[in-house]
Amino acid sequence: MKIALINENSQKRKNAFIFNVLKKVANKYNYEVFNYGASEDNNVNIDYVGAGILAGILLNSKAVDFVIMGCSSGEGALLSANTMPNVYCGYVADYVDALLFCKINAGNAVSIPFGKYFGTGTEFQLEAIFEALFKTELGSGYPVERKEIQAKQRKELQNLKQATQFSFINLLENIDKDLLYSVIHNDYFEENFFANSKDDEISDFLKDLFDAWVSKIYN
Repeated sequence: MKIALINENSQKRKNAFIFNVLKKVANKYNYEVFNYGASEDNNVNIDYVGAGILAGILLNSKAVDFVIMGCSSGEGALLSANTMPNVYCGYVADYVDALLFCKINAGNAVSIPFGKYFGTGTEFQLEAIFEALFKTELGSGYPVERKEIQAKQRKELQNLKQATQFSFINLLENIDKDLLYSVIHNDYFEENFFANSKDDEISDFLKDLFDAWVSKIYN
């Protein structure tokens, strides 16, 4: 499984710490982790709105399978992510949240209030969250006897989301292009996204956006 970490600018000082804890747990499961978040060592410039857009790009293109994202409160990134087609993001502040999200909701992204996690015991708290996310069978149900009805509710939510949202390509066509470019205009995205995307239509659209921006600058 491929996992992306996305944190916005307010949490860039914590990026390296969070990423190291995430890698420590992911390595136990032989999962690959990509650090798309803002840090003190890269040129990523992204707010919580952009974090949600980036999650949409990565998941819809299948460049990654799961996104771990967050901002100070976790709320802004959550709201932004859930505006994206095919993104099902849950709010996860602790181990129990992570466990229940996997068992009941079985989504493909979580938003964590990274502003709460810094200080004594933080590493253990984040490890516990990541362990719950990676070891728990998605959709296994809680309590177990509600597994079937919870699966039915997930399908109902999927149908509702599809009925009320654009396709992802239509979203990219309609979104403010300056905002979109600000989300993807960094070295890490260019080096890792195009090598891992499985959707040529999304990749080609974003390549054309890069070309158009370069032309705009130099002409």
